[in-house]
Order: sequence, then C-alpha cells, then structure tokens
Amino acid sequence: MKKLILAVLMIGTAVAANAQWRRTPTPNDTLQSVRVLKNGNVVYSIYAPKARTVSLAGDAMPWGTQVTPKEENGVWSFEVPNVKPGVYRYHFVVDGINVYDPKAPATTELTAVATVTPKGDEFFAYRKDIPHGAMAVRSYESRTIGETRTMRVWTPAGYEKGKEKLPVLYLIHGGGDTDTSWPNAGAAGIILDNLLADGKIKPMIVVMPNGTIAGPNVQDEVAPFAKDMVTDIIPFIEANYRVLTDKNHRAIAGLSMGGMETMETAFQNIDMFTYVWVLSSSFKPGADPAKEAERLKVPENVAKINKSFKVLVFTQGGPSDIAFKNCENTRAVLDKLGVKYLYEENAQEGHSWGTWRADLYNLAPRLFK
Repeated sequence: MKKLILAVLMIGTAVAANAQWRRTPTPNDTLQSVRVLKNGNVVYSIYAPKARTVSLAGDAMPWGTQVTPKEENGVWSFEVPNVKPGVYRYHFVVDGINVYDPKAPATTELTAVATVTPKGDEFFAYRKDIPHGAMAVRSYESRTIGETRTMRVWTPAGYEKGKEKLPVLYLIHGGGDTDTSWPNAGAAGIILDNLLADGKIKPMIVVMPNGTIAGPNVQDEVAPFAKDMVTDIIPFIEANYRVLTDKNHRAIAGLSMGGMETMETAFQNIDMFTYVWVLSSSFKPGADPAKEAERLKVPENVAKINKSFKVLVFTQGGPSDIAFKNCENTRAVLDKLGVKYLYEENAQEGHSWGTWRADLYNLAPRLFK
C-alpha cells in the first residue's frame, strides 16, 4: 500500500512538473526591454497584455516630450529618436502606476538604468580588459538625523590587498535622488575604474552618501545633511577605511542640491577640505546670494577660503542648465568678495547626468596632486 501511495505521489509530481514545463509561451520570454538601433534610436519595451494605458518616463527623452507607444501581442514599445551615448534612467507607467523594468540588468529601488554606448569607447563605457574596483553599500547610524542611513563607497582595484592609506572624495547627488544615483545614472564606478586604469587619477576612495532627507522641501535638507557629513559620515569612513585624515587629502563635491550641500559643508568647515566642486548649483535659489554668503560667513573668511581651498570649481551644463542664472548670481557675489575659483562648462548638456558624468571625468584627475 505504501508503495502504491508513493507511486501515485511520484506520478502526480511528474505531471505537475510537466504541466509547468509545458506552459504556454509568451512574448515576454524572449523580450529584450532595451534595444539600441543602428540609426541611434532606442526602443524601450514592456510586456503588459492587460494594460489599458502605458507610457514611458526617463532621461533619454527630451524634457517635456512624450513618445507614442506601439502595442503588439501585449508588448508596448516606445522608440526614442536620436539618443546620444549615455546612461539613462527610465521607467514605465502602467495604468497610472510606476513600473520599473523587471528585465533590466541594472535596476535600483528608484529606477532602471540603460547604458547606450554605440561605439563602446566612451569614457563611461564598461571595459572588460581592466581591473575593476568595488562598490559597497554601507549602513551607518546618523546621530544627526536619528536614523540608520546608507552610503555607497567605491574602493579602487586592489584596495583589499593593500596597506596604503588613501585620500577621499565625498561625492553628493542632486535633489530627489539617493546614494544609488552616482553609481548608476552617474556611472561613477565605471568612470573611476577607467581613469585609474589609464593612470589619469591617483588611487582614492570615493564616498557617495545619501543627501536626501525627508522634509517639506529640498532646501530644508541642506543644513541637516551638512551636519551629518561632518558629525557622522566622515567619522564613519575614517573609522572603517584606510584613509588619510588631513584636509589636503579630503575633497567634497555635489551637483544641484548636492552643490548647495557642498557649499554649506565646506564654507562652514574650511579647515576640513582642500578640493571643492560645485556642479550645476548655487546658493539657495530665490534667496539673496549676498545674504546667503553672509549667513555662511564667507565675507569674513575670504582669505582663509583662498588659502585653504586649493581648487574651488563651479561648473555648469551651458546656458540651458536650469541652475545657470543662479550660479551666475552666486559667482558675482564671490567675485565681489574676492573669492578665488575656477569656472568651467565640461559639457553642453544642461542640467543632466551627461553634464555631471563629464564633470567627474574631467575634474577627478586634478585631485590630490
């Protein structure tokens, strides 16, 4: 009897497995969700056979435009014309709900990322012929904010086997993003790997913290983050990594909101940094830049700033950068006060990751010289 029951169970299991194996195939089985066409267009696709409406959102499309989808056998496809080489965030909106590409090889909690490299030799393209560093996710307790937070930390190839202490760049994203943004949309790890392999940068550690703090608006996040940087983030790195801890081996940089956080931190802790980058940013938008400079005690510390900051850089993505005018106003105040800085436009790609990837590629080689 026991043998009969066992045989029946085995037959039932086999039938179930066979039925599962022989399920009806769907277009999703072989769907390639992102395709780069020979003409430079990029097609984004998602299988949503029961959806009534599907749209595409992301960085690849020109600001404020929409692409009409084509639907066939439940596959909704969007062809975006003339996409420049880059790394683009995207997601689908299915019946009003944001849906992040389940077939994307690089998906974060915020979005999926598609890399478009028609030639494959762009400075942000992944190279198989070089050693690669590590991108770690680290958690720390923020006494300032009162919660457990995360940061991304890039260490150069070979760091684990080394003994040398390295300098540190603290690299901050923009408003609405998180510590996932520079590693993904910013391609920071790939850019740094390529620069190091080509001998263009010195070995360093790059820390990408989460500059977003829950609050009523972006500008209210700036001051708490600056305190978190000094009180919690930097001490955590210096306690857990082999790093040099003097100001000559410490740099800080940020884009957009992160640029505001960079100035908030650096101008109030002048003796902590030697390299400061403000990317597509300014003093608080809508505020009098002269009063903001006074709040940060810039007028009385001009001589100290000029001596301490070996490199203070402001960059923009050209006149189409939404921070362009605010940055001009900020620099006009600094000019009047006598603050020394460099101004550059590394890419004419506006307020976008195309600009900020170019900033990292062009500015990193100047660090810690």
